[in-house]
Amino acid sequence: MNRRNFLKTSLAIASTFTIIPRRVLGGPGYTPPSDELTKAVIGVGGMGQWHLGNTGTRLLAICDVDSNHLHDTLARVNAKEVKAYRDFREVLDRKDLDIIHIATPPHWHALMSIAAANAGKDVWCEKPMTRTIAEGQKVVEAMRRNATMFRINTWFRFHGDFYGFDTTVHPIKKLVQSGLLGWPLKVTVSAQTGFEWKFFWSGRTDLAPEWIPEQLDYDMWLGPAPYKPYHAHRVHQTFRGYWDYDGGGLGDMGQHYLDPVQYLLDKDDTSPIEIEAEAPQQDPEAASSWRWIRMKYADGCEIFLDGEAQDANVPFIEGPNGKLFRGFKSDIPNLMKKLAEFPEPEPQLIDFNESVKTRKKFALNEMNAHRSCTLVNLGKIAVRLGRKLRFDPVAQRFVGDEAANRFIEEPMRAPWRV
Repeated sequence: MNRRNFLKTSLAIASTFTIIPRRVLGGPGYTPPSDELTKAVIGVGGMGQWHLGNTGTRLLAICDVDSNHLHDTLARVNAKEVKAYRDFREVLDRKDLDIIHIATPPHWHALMSIAAANAGKDVWCEKPMTRTIAEGQKVVEAMRRNATMFRINTWFRFHGDFYGFDTTVHPIKKLVQSGLLGWPLKVTVSAQTGFEWKFFWSGRTDLAPEWIPEQLDYDMWLGPAPYKPYHAHRVHQTFRGYWDYDGGGLGDMGQHYLDPVQYLLDKDDTSPIEIEAEAPQQDPEAASSWRWIRMKYADGCEIFLDGEAQDANVPFIEGPNGKLFRGFKSDIPNLMKKLAEFPEPEPQLIDFNESVKTRKKFALNEMNAHRSCTLVNLGKIAVRLGRKLRFDPVAQRFVGDEAANRFIEEPMRAPWRV
């Protein structure tokens, strides 16, 4: 099978062919678990620079559609060992890679994650996990079919100071599962509770066509996205402001903010049933700001995304028996003493290298990451449509609303498909 035919097959989600990773199968090129894992980074113009490091791994390949990004990155790494590529499919052809880091714009995340899994690689993907809900479902299917280890690159559910709290999520999770706040809970995500929505990631509506820079393969940058004339504001860092590639500040920061909330509320296997938003009329192409988004679960729990942050005294979490404010402050008397009597949250596997070597699921894998990314995508759809929506968390479809369901799965530009 030549490379072209192989890739045509591997990019199709319906394929049932599974490639066993070299670290599992053994044989030529096999890396014992005690040795360093090998990796490639696709997309090295922005967050991809962060992915170049990672203790216990060896970088062998980088890939980008902008030759300037490749040139600058090769100057920072071991150029004798690291090979540069313009086409990610050539990277996936290599048999000596364990992990593929995907740091491209989100409209590429699903395609590349699925192709990497079909090629026998494990995947470390930037947030948001996928641009649409259906793409997320297909990534979940591909990871399951190929027994792939997957990690999304947001980590606040398991380490690092949570926004505005001067603590990790761990004690907040312990407080929620203790029941001291009561149930159901309302979580408010706003600048007042530590979360800045970055509305400066808004698109422009006055883009006039420009000459495509010589160093950029613009057609490949667009990939599955609809063809639009080149303008510098569409690509690289400012791509976030356009629905074709991301979703403004909500797309950029939403999974960072909402994945820990999903974990706190124990919603890793479900989604809200009602979503509504108040926002200015959105341009068909350019994302902009919104005033608020409300999401409600079947058990009455709510997430309120406050884009205007007008209430300076709003709690982060509020229940019938108490409130929790940023800085881990609460109106519950003797909170820490009471909390000490309750069990700790279950431990999580938070070392992706260990996950790759042992084949045990990482703490934030394709399944729970898909559900937290779905929160982001539900919010985007509500903002664009400007009305209350009802959602079926099992079927992962909107109820009686075909206009909304058209945003669940959007067509890709030929020849790309999943």
